[in-house]
Amino acid sequence: MTKIKLCGLRRAEDIEYANLLMPEYIGFVFASSSRRYISPEDAAGLRRGLSDNITPVGVFVNADIDYVLNAVNTGAADIIQLHGREDESYIRALRAVTDRTIIKAFSIKSEADIKAAQESSADYVLLDSGAGGSGTQFDHSLIKNIKRDFFLAGGLDSGNVQTALRRYSPYAVDTSSALETNGIKDIDKMRAFVDAVRKGKELYI
Repeated sequence: MTKIKLCGLRRAEDIEYANLLMPEYIGFVFASSSRRYISPEDAAGLRRGLSDNITPVGVFVNADIDYVLNAVNTGAADIIQLHGREDESYIRALRAVTDRTIIKAFSIKSEADIKAAQESSADYVLLDSGAGGSGTQFDHSLIKNIKRDFFLAGGLDSGNVQTALRRYSPYAVDTSSALETNGIKDIDKMRAFVDAVRKGKELYI
């Protein structure tokens, strides 16, 4: 059954919305270059109001491993998502100091990118357009050759997610910008996306 990740949460209201909708995952963005940035300290505070049935994911971009460890060890997130240029040596170094689940994001432009995702030692891979949370979709036809569980991101919204479920059966779907109005999470858009995924699961999976 495809799982749901709602990313880029950063307000108390966003946590309230998540608790109403009950996705399997929510994402906190710990990259200061992002307009959705939240500090690990603030995320840890928000996490205290999050349902125990929702797993918080910390999104990091080329971060020092000590920064990553601090975020997860102080309760800001349970899962580590690497969304930068982190390579296999970085993942090995991270695994040497934590047993947290690791998701590695890949920008999909070609079959070579799918091959790299296929061979990653991360627990899961996330396939994205690499457009930095802009809602841009990549060529999903490239997915047909991947042989492992993956999070699908990049341009997913309530209008197209059922097609993605039907064609590619991702382990999870991940969206952020499609949930927003004027840069703020919108409960109606969040509900529409979650409802579309759950209806799609009933229809296709």
